[in-house]
Amino acid sequence: MFFYIYYYSYKFSYSYKKKHNYSVFILFNNAYGLKEGSEVLMRGINIGYIDKIQIKYNYILIKVNINLSYILIPKNSLVETSQTGLLNDTVIDITPLDNIISHKIKGIDVFSKSCIKSKFICNYDYVYGERGLNYDDLVRAATRISQRFDDPGLFNLLYLFLRNTHTISSELITITHNMANTTTIFYDYLYKFLLNQISF
Repeated sequence: MFFYIYYYSYKFSYSYKKKHNYSVFILFNNAYGLKEGSEVLMRGINIGYIDKIQIKYNYILIKVNINLSYILIPKNSLVETSQTGLLNDTVIDITPLDNIISHKIKGIDVFSKSCIKSKFICNYDYVYGERGLNYDDLVRAATRISQRFDDPGLFNLLYLFLRNTHTISSELITITHNMANTTTIFYDYLYKFLLNQISF
């Protein structure tokens, strides 16, 4: 009797576990700071965590555990790493790129064979991930910009540009002033000419 109770309780717990979470494999070129236990987000909400990380020759294979089977991830989604929080923790961020109509989601089971034909990622599917926002890249870019501003050659070019701009501006002002004087002289001459014609 005890054996049957244990067997059915084990079977129920196994089916419950299987029903309420599923796994997805994500391939990255680099771990980018990801580790086991790191969060998996979709539109900023936690939907799972990294279960295992394996190093292959040409890529990093990451097994992700999605907490609930009714959380469907569209196949047309951007999967990338992102750094969040004060400690710059690296997470996997999933952003669906298609608008999903709600009535088309009904009846989709990530564990069934029919899921393969759907627009959603199924249990044990493989997807490719990309490198997203990384604070190291921002720091590196800021360092390069600061080094550029420390370059004497850049300052010389900037000085020449400003000096040439000042010279061109001065010449334009002179030309404009001369044109104004010429217009004034022409106006005076025309006015006198018309007065002479009227007097006759």
